[in-house]
Amino acid sequence: MEELTLTLPLTLQQARKARRLSQLELSMRVGVSQRHVSFVESGRARPSRELLMAWLHELDAPLAVRNAAMLQAGYAPAYGAAQLGDPALLQANEALLQLLRAHDPMPALVIDARWNLLHLNQGGRWLTATLMPWAADLPAATPINLLDILAHPEGLTRHMVNLHEVGPAMLAHLRDDATAQPVLAPRVEAYAELLRSRLGAQSLHGAWPHPTAPVLTSRFATQHGELAFFSMFTTFGTPQDITLASLRVEHMFAADDATRAVLCAQVPAVT
Repeated sequence: MEELTLTLPLTLQQARKARRLSQLELSMRVGVSQRHVSFVESGRARPSRELLMAWLHELDAPLAVRNAAMLQAGYAPAYGAAQLGDPALLQANEALLQLLRAHDPMPALVIDARWNLLHLNQGGRWLTATLMPWAADLPAATPINLLDILAHPEGLTRHMVNLHEVGPAMLAHLRDDATAQPVLAPRVEAYAELLRSRLGAQSLHGAWPHPTAPVLTSRFATQHGELAFFSMFTTFGTPQDITLASLRVEHMFAADDATRAVLCAQVPAVT
């Protein structure tokens, strides 16, 4: 709800700073003077609808931020925001489910911009039950936020054997996300506090371990032996709906043959 209290000048300032652009750079991109950019960002001038759309496009602002800015300027929203279960998004939702099924037995999940878990495949359910058996006791309709799971003392990091490698790198990524989505900040800092308690405060500010692989790999100690995964993310190309623009599919891949063998043996076949 924090976004609703922002003014247009503050929204535009935050969006520009998130892109690390100066007022001069932005002015050259949108074809207006730096003075006009300054006047709009200080509230001394209001951009036309066309200029504001071009302005937000050059900043690559999230669609939700673009709609908020349009409302703050007194214009109608530019983008729809249907729920994922809405008939208008039926094809998109089916495409997401197809991606998840195709990735089994390796884990895959769908999350939104606030890291709420929306869908999980068979491999994802098996890995969740393996790393967090207590989650099986949660009611089926319980909303799950992955940032809460990361910060939970018995969550995803509980059995991570290389937290010293993965934790600080993930925290940096999450803090970058929180720049565009300030509502994430409290959850991200809760994760940071867990890392401080597990690794010590100095570990979050010192030099990170030199990477030994081209991708960051998470390793977990389990009853089936050590499991290792790296991830890739899929998003919709050129989405024109806020909900679709916020969605990401995380595909987890086995980082070694032993992990692949365990998943193939343990995850039920999808029919």
